[in-house]
Amino acid sequence: MASAAFEEIVEDFEFLEDWEDRYRHVIEQGKAMEPLADALKVPATKVDGCASQVWLHPVIQDGTFHFDGESDALIVRGLISVLRSLYNGLTLPEVLAVDARAELERLGLNEHLSAQRSNGLRAMIERIRETAAAQL
Repeated sequence: MASAAFEEIVEDFEFLEDWEDRYRHVIEQGKAMEPLADALKVPATKVDGCASQVWLHPVIQDGTFHFDGESDALIVRGLISVLRSLYNGLTLPEVLAVDARAELERLGLNEHLSAQRSNGLRAMIERIRETAAAQL
């Protein structure tokens, strides 16, 4: 169960056969995100378990989940953008129903990220799920 925005990324990846092109595409998506305000880069929004600095700022309004994020690493910033496409706009139960691992496998990310990046991605997903679960 993926959002329309995530399905667009899947379609884009189908046209980009070379992993380096896909990697660049993820980085470009991260560059296109609005930066997270410095006031939101606080210990409460920092994600532990990532090799780089990562902050996720969730906003839940009328039962709908949204988050913004930031990282000091370009590829991680791009991964945040991918996760935003996957989760933003979903209801809290839908957030918990998403099989992020399966959805990200559709992009081939798991086989092309370093162990540290994979661990960081899992930490971000876990933070998203914990945030949604705490609001139910």
